[in-house]
Amino acid sequence: MRLTNLVSKLSATAGLILAGAAASAQDVTQDLPIVGAPIEQGIGFQPAATELARDLQWLDGLLLVIITCITLFVVALLAYVILRYNSRMNKTPATFTHNSPLEVAWTIVPIVILVFIGAFSLPVLFKQQEIPEGDIHIKVIGYQWYWGYEYTDEGIAFESFMLQEDEMEEFGYTQAEYRLATDTAVVVPVGKTIVMTVTADPAGVIHSWTIPAFGVKQDAVPGRNAHLWFNAEQEGIFFGQCSELCGKDHAYMPITVKVVSEEAYAEWLAANGAGA
Repeated sequence: MRLTNLVSKLSATAGLILAGAAASAQDVTQDLPIVGAPIEQGIGFQPAATELARDLQWLDGLLLVIITCITLFVVALLAYVILRYNSRMNKTPATFTHNSPLEVAWTIVPIVILVFIGAFSLPVLFKQQEIPEGDIHIKVIGYQWYWGYEYTDEGIAFESFMLQEDEMEEFGYTQAEYRLATDTAVVVPVGKTIVMTVTADPAGVIHSWTIPAFGVKQDAVPGRNAHLWFNAEQEGIFFGQCSELCGKDHAYMPITVKVVSEEAYAEWLAANGAGA
């Protein structure tokens, strides 16, 4: 029992040392603009920073147009029926029980609409699910209640915890980013394909790794590996949150991704001891 406790303490200490080293090494990524963040009382999407996000936002706009047209048509039809066939305007009600052409029409038209929607939505889905060859591979592990990251090709690993209010300025953030910013961030170079293997602590629960501005969301299931990919097109800081209700501290496991130039990324790798 004493040996087990000693090992646990040593592991925790090593984790704190590695996290501190990763935090200090991320100084090379400071002075980045905050691009992907929620806006108070905002109702629109965050600016799309990847092709995947642009596709999703375009598809959402298309569906909004289709749904709006259907809603207006139904409202207009209801208004016409109310005005044309009320008891005052229609003294003698009709006695027919069905209308075959009309029934065929309201069966065929929704099918055509759904096929039309599917023709545009399925390619978007397939693009997300067909994982390309990655330039950088990162393993994401969801814990209760924080994230762990492993750059499998570079031999870098660290854990990421939400910053407290009194730590924001120390890490270069403002109070507006409280509960969004983390002590360590995922750092990736702009214009490179990032492939992530997403899972969760085998002894834990389901989480979900999400960055809205990238258009990516993948559940982290204990004991299973899932994959996502993105290619960020602009430098900046992007925030996300665990998007699967995972317990009492679900609201306190944010995600921070810093997209930097290739030069800054190389500096970050060197500062974190890549390949050591």
